[in-house]
Amino acid sequence: MRPEWTDFVGGKWEKEVNVRDFIQKNYTPYDGDDSFLAAATQNTKDLWNQVLDLQKQEREAGGVLDMDTKVVSTITSHGPGYLDKSKETIVGFQTDKPFKRSMQPYGGIRMAEKACADNGYTVDPEISEFFSTHRKTHNAGCFDAYNPEMRACRSAHIITGLPDAYGRGRIIGDYRRIALYGIDRLIEDKEAQKASTGRVMTDDVIRLREELSEQIKALKEMKVMGASYGFDISKPAQNVKEAIQWTYFGYLCAVKEQNGAAMSLGRTSTFLDVYAQRDLANGTFTEEQIQEFIDHFIMKLRCVKFARTPEYNQIFAGDPVWVTESLGGVGVDGRHMVTKMSFRYLHTLTNLGAAPEPNLTVLWSTRLPENWKKYCAKMSIQTSSIQYENDDLMRVTHGDDYGIACCVSSMVIGKEMQFFGARANLAKCLLYALNGGVDEVSKKQIGPKYRPVTGDVLDFDDVMDKFTDMMEWQADVYVNTLNVIHYMHDKYCYERAQMALHDRDVKRYFATGFAGLSVVADSLSAIKYAKVEPIRDEDGIIVDFKTTGDFPKYGNDDDRVDDIAHDIVSKFMTALRRHHTYRNGIPTMSILTITSNVTYGKATGNTPDGRKKGQPFAPGANPMHGRDSHGAVASLSSVAKMPFNDAQDGISNTFTIIPGALGKEDQIFSGDLDLDLNIDLENN
Repeated sequence: MRPEWTDFVGGKWEKEVNVRDFIQKNYTPYDGDDSFLAAATQNTKDLWNQVLDLQKQEREAGGVLDMDTKVVSTITSHGPGYLDKSKETIVGFQTDKPFKRSMQPYGGIRMAEKACADNGYTVDPEISEFFSTHRKTHNAGCFDAYNPEMRACRSAHIITGLPDAYGRGRIIGDYRRIALYGIDRLIEDKEAQKASTGRVMTDDVIRLREELSEQIKALKEMKVMGASYGFDISKPAQNVKEAIQWTYFGYLCAVKEQNGAAMSLGRTSTFLDVYAQRDLANGTFTEEQIQEFIDHFIMKLRCVKFARTPEYNQIFAGDPVWVTESLGGVGVDGRHMVTKMSFRYLHTLTNLGAAPEPNLTVLWSTRLPENWKKYCAKMSIQTSSIQYENDDLMRVTHGDDYGIACCVSSMVIGKEMQFFGARANLAKCLLYALNGGVDEVSKKQIGPKYRPVTGDVLDFDDVMDKFTDMMEWQADVYVNTLNVIHYMHDKYCYERAQMALHDRDVKRYFATGFAGLSVVADSLSAIKYAKVEPIRDEDGIIVDFKTTGDFPKYGNDDDRVDDIAHDIVSKFMTALRRHHTYRNGIPTMSILTITSNVTYGKATGNTPDGRKKGQPFAPGANPMHGRDSHGAVASLSSVAKMPFNDAQDGISNTFTIIPGALGKEDQIFSGDLDLDLNIDLENN
């Protein structure tokens, strides 16, 4: 056994790259409370005050403090950056100084130029010329391959093309591998993988060999980057401080090369706790020191920033990156995976203050220890900064070493990835069904010339037949577009640093999703249970509706409309599954929209549910705002009826609960509320 692994329990992980086996053999479940946690050190307070001051300067500067306009960001493009080298225990920034945003033009040069221009900067003309003339970008590749139908659909916003001009995100490198094995061992593994490819040079083999070569180059560059900060990451980490630093360097390399909107961290806390437990037992570090390491680690993750376009910034506030870290959960052997490190991660919300980044996600199960549940409840009340995912549901598919990318997208760390796939606008699809493929805003023929609805009152069966046909068409153009996007992304903007921290043979999910679930469900409910009269313009296009009578609204635990929503999800997923997907990706779907619900709403006309032209849709699987009249549990119950098998990329319901709304005061709420919400998911 290597000296860095002294006191660890051996297993398969010694002979093969297998982080899960290491964790299972070595982690210590923790059932205790939060009394062991240490307060912020003076160094932590000083550093965080620096960050807060930089944030203030950034706001005063209009949103961006500094931008790189001359150097294209790579793993080794910038020298080391620090807040205060004498006080930082975990180091590393994307560029050579904090809050200086990097330039990443491989996705699209126009995106880089617009991001700079919006903040008063100009990309170096030589860079613009190079990426316009000499080096093709992902975005340029997409538009070369798009057919007229795809372009028309994008322009009409019945589908989006994201991610055309920035990183895909939703690929979680197994950053833990660097800490456990060191870079040299990982390079050896990749060399062996390359040698194992077939002799017959089919296009798949050629692509794989090139990708493995790029991954090996990325690993070698990681060593150079680590050395610039004074660390030799060629070897395994010797203690918890190095394990955190090595892990962070892996993540840092990923964000130096890619600017995806879902650059998640993975599932690191239980892994790192193994090192912490050993160091505490050996007297290498104190609890206060270990908390300081974690505080500084989380601080660095909070400082990850990308240069975004004005369009992106209009949708979001606060530079979201979705640096998601998955905490807790239960192992397939029945042992929960909550450790002291799980507590330390959440404790950063106390030591550093509440923040949306990193996106701390608790993998929730009824089998989690009671003290952990209570602590999660307490921190949720104090900070509103914790996300919860249903571990019992996802463990069945992914086992116990999966993580969440973005908000709700699950995958096994280092063994699965996701082709992240923009959104389809299902509300507009419904309007196309009514108008025979004519866009209700532009009045252009975008969809196929199917027969529009006729008559003065909408008939539910007739509308559903037409809507089903139009969904089949929408699924076809949507998947075709995504195939182009991901082909070009692999070709011109490949995630070599992240994929270097994956197995050779990766299971790929082909992620789709749609916006407008509650709009469509309520619209169809109105057609079925009320009287909906279409209002046509001078050209005979339906542009508005007169609805007489009441109808059940989604989000109130009413089967009449919830069944419609369930049916829509299944129909659209069935349509998607009929199509060829790039690299044989497994089709999945999400009902998760915290972006396109706004942009799509702007581009979609009046809908039969009473929503007006331009108004946003509800996010994700949420009911439309103000229509859920039966409380939080009813809203959750409606969501729980959605078929998870048809939406394995995730189903989200985003809302905030204040204790008073549940008839509880703060102290009572965190103490005696039964936290086990048992929603029947048996048939979903």
